[in-house]
Amino acid sequence: MELRELRAFVAVVEEGGLSAAARRLHVSQPALSQTVGGLERQLGVKLLVRGSTGVRATEAGTALLGEARAVLARYEQAVRSMGRYTGPGGGALRVGVPLELPAGLLDPAVAELAAAHPDTRVQARHLSTAEQLAALQAGELDVGFLRERPPGREFDALPVVRERLGVLVAVERAAELAGPDGIRLDALAGLEWVGFPRSGSPAWYDELTAVLRGHGLDLGPEPPQGQTLIADVKLAAVASGRAFALAPPGWQQPLPEHVTWSPLVGHPLVRRTWAVWPADSHRRDLGVFVAALDRSANG
Repeated sequence: MELRELRAFVAVVEEGGLSAAARRLHVSQPALSQTVGGLERQLGVKLLVRGSTGVRATEAGTALLGEARAVLARYEQAVRSMGRYTGPGGGALRVGVPLELPAGLLDPAVAELAAAHPDTRVQARHLSTAEQLAALQAGELDVGFLRERPPGREFDALPVVRERLGVLVAVERAAELAGPDGIRLDALAGLEWVGFPRSGSPAWYDELTAVLRGHGLDLGPEPPQGQTLIADVKLAAVASGRAFALAPPGWQQPLPEHVTWSPLVGHPLVRRTWAVWPADSHRRDLGVFVAALDRSANG
């Protein structure tokens, strides 16, 4: 069992339902349901039952609730006890990174960190926004790069990049659709959007799809939960001539011969990325890293 699974289970029981627990944990309800379901499968017992008044713990769930609370409390105590050793820095700085983070974005911050704290090494993990937020809440990441800013006061956040998204289309489609300033978003009607699951970044997904639908695009069914939108998947679908994908300018992946990138007229889609870290962190190496990001983003 992982800490994030125990946190999820405790939140569902304490809130009396998946919706309220999902809001408390800042994750999507399907992702939370999947986490709790996975915990039940691991243990081989039913932990929760749904009733007319919400969700309640079974006898096994009640037993786990007490154990989970004790484990989480002991973990928090261990973190507090180690604070005097980890405060200045040193060890590993665990960083969450989404797909398609702009090339070179982290280089200045990593360089300053190496100069100021040579004993700190950066450990990067590729995770979606929802996965990063869960890992931050579980104490498994020190800083993440999220496509949406978490609400509340649990985390501090710094905007680090704004990207005006363009469109990847087959070369023959671009010849039909592109004007002198690029492709109009509504001209993509009739093509399939190669998107990502809402569970990966709910707020960004909702913002993005609202704009697409507002321009008359039929998005079809949501991609399966857990599907990772890697570059090869995008390009293979786009190359068929029946689909489009969104990508920033200067996309790092080499484009096949039959695929091209074009700007969108009027820049209707802007993707934002925030650096996010626990508001109560006292790590000096993290402070150096964040300060360098701030200078790079706003200098």
